[in-house]
Amino acid sequence: MNNSYNNSLSTNTQLTQKSVNRCFDGEQHYYSHQSIATKTPMTFSIYLPDEALTGKVCPAILYLSGLTCNADNVTHKAHFQQRCSELGMIFIAPDTSPRSSEDDDVPNDERYFVGQGASYYVDATCAPWAKNFNMQSYIVDELYDLLRSEFPISSIGVTGHSMGGHGALLLGFKFPSKFVSVSALSPVSAASESAWGEAAYTEYFGDDKAQWTQADAAQTIKRVGRQYSRILVDQGGADNFLAEGQLQTSKLQQACEEVAQPLTLRYQAGHDHSYYFIQTVINDHIDHHWRMAQLY
Repeated sequence: MNNSYNNSLSTNTQLTQKSVNRCFDGEQHYYSHQSIATKTPMTFSIYLPDEALTGKVCPAILYLSGLTCNADNVTHKAHFQQRCSELGMIFIAPDTSPRSSEDDDVPNDERYFVGQGASYYVDATCAPWAKNFNMQSYIVDELYDLLRSEFPISSIGVTGHSMGGHGALLLGFKFPSKFVSVSALSPVSAASESAWGEAAYTEYFGDDKAQWTQADAAQTIKRVGRQYSRILVDQGGADNFLAEGQLQTSKLQQACEEVAQPLTLRYQAGHDHSYYFIQTVINDHIDHHWRMAQLY
């Protein structure tokens, strides 16, 4: 990466700036830090429009990525920077899970929907996962507080794709005081009832189905009720994971209807689960979070 710029808004010694690149009217930054929650180094990307670079407080979007992804995927492929530059929005993308380094023995699994690169943004309770896989605590406590203290952020909305869409819905409804808006792209809507989620939750929580329910987006919405004036969800109509029953979008719709949570659910004809789909709808999600932030 080009390191010709050397501007870091944060003077926190916990944060190590890895790179910075000029992009539209703003800069794309990467940082790493040692996490208390995961007991490993963690990395996140943050796009800072020029308004933020001059110290003006700006609304932010926290994007949670899907299975196997890290902070790079959405940062490199989603093409969100131009719209965020135009609106003056900050866009943050953390990694999906703790990962092993030379000094860390982080648990893993050959199944991509269970091990490193997974996490479902929950706090595992069973060994060996409980030591490091504490992504709920990392996102809503550690990273959230770090971002609010180190960058000029006025409010934070949460979105995500696939497993990250599940994380956005789950954490948004569990912690509505922290997030002013919620959206999701092709989310895993009922993780405890999907093959992916069942495999992961068996490892993370064992046979305690009560914990499975607490970590299920649709069940959480039913439990806590309406929290937002509207949420936005886009789903590719030709998504093979939808056809295979991994996403179960209808259960999200049912949960929202049951508690009168307003939901804009759009099935995008011909679109699959890829970043080409994300590119197609990402600006609508940025606009959604921008509008909600104006009401904050």
